[in-house]
Amino acid sequence: MAPKKDLSVEFLGTRCENPFFLSSSPVGADYDMIAKSFRLGWGGVVSKTIGIIVSDECSPRFATTGREGMPWLGLKNLDQISEKPTEYNFEQLFKLKRDFPEKIVVASIMGSNEKEWSQLAKMAEQAGVDFIEGNLSCPQMTVNGCGCDVGSNPEMVRSFTKVITSATKLPFIAKMTPNITDITLPAKAALEGGAAAISAINSIRCITNIDLEYNTALPVVAGKSAISGYSGAAIRPIALRFIQQLRSDPAIGKIPISGIGGIETWHDCVEFLLLGCRNLQVTTAVMQYGYRIVEDMIDGLKYYMQERGFDKLDDFIGLAHSNILSPDKLDRDYYLLPAFDPDKCIGCGRCYISCYDGGHQAISWDEAARRPVLHAERCVGCHLCMNVCPLNDVISPGEVRFKEGRSKHPVPCQHDYD
Repeated sequence: MAPKKDLSVEFLGTRCENPFFLSSSPVGADYDMIAKSFRLGWGGVVSKTIGIIVSDECSPRFATTGREGMPWLGLKNLDQISEKPTEYNFEQLFKLKRDFPEKIVVASIMGSNEKEWSQLAKMAEQAGVDFIEGNLSCPQMTVNGCGCDVGSNPEMVRSFTKVITSATKLPFIAKMTPNITDITLPAKAALEGGAAAISAINSIRCITNIDLEYNTALPVVAGKSAISGYSGAAIRPIALRFIQQLRSDPAIGKIPISGIGGIETWHDCVEFLLLGCRNLQVTTAVMQYGYRIVEDMIDGLKYYMQERGFDKLDDFIGLAHSNILSPDKLDRDYYLLPAFDPDKCIGCGRCYISCYDGGHQAISWDEAARRPVLHAERCVGCHLCMNVCPLNDVISPGEVRFKEGRSKHPVPCQHDYD
């Protein structure tokens, strides 16, 4: 049994039983689906985006990229906002909040003009939801003036945010697009318009694969396809980067951030929390594994807290943020040489090949012993060898050597390479 730990967290002035929310997508499309997720332990939901328009969808909608031993690395989707009528969607949210008052219900909305944004915000408030999230970032909308076309235009973000925050007293969360060079620009515009929080990131515009029969992208829709959104584990590194950039901006860093992008495991959850997110949204992992992944997230997070001596989430939220620096501020005084354990080495030779063909030729190969041999005088401590080794405990941090003329000092080293 997992240790008892307090996973509750305050977000926008409201207590959430835990930070785990379904993100705006097919996994939160109606009452029955969301009710099931609530019963399994999810702390809240951001509804599938509601608009005045009802989306007209294509078939098929999905394509995937793979990885060794796992079904998906990433998911491409052509899915738009809700296919259900506007009034029906808000009725579903009203019933959810009535039946699960302890859970957090967030209405995701998207308009194509100021009138629609205002109308949707008022309807959300009437439905009794806790917050509103503005979908300013969907990458595959077929209606002009919607989605990431808005999110990449700070003036439109500011304008629509003002309309929403003028129409309702509910806290407003602005959902950011990653399909932009500087995510801080629309985020600042959202704050200027009255947003209380930022959520990031939405999916990334992509082409995952080319179909060799029809010579088009996947999925193939009547022999054609389109650029559309990419989600899943593949985008997590990009999501973490954007969140760190948001947290590092003085105008944005203090506001609550809801983290989205490739969250699958408890470890992923901890990463987003360590960067300062107070809320976590998940979709693609649920589509692949089902709602019950939240049980593993809850238990894993509790064991992590037990191991590190944390009693509540606020004990470690944001701890990693200040340790991530700009490249010019990194310590460049030393080389950290790798150390090889010959008893655990399986003799595959991958470290030797990668170092010779893609590194600094600092490893030779002992054919008789089938073991690598390090030549420290050539090694620059890049650790490519460690990253290509198929086992986690064969190559580890070894000797610290300081560059000529540099003063010696303690060097903390990474130990966990799982």
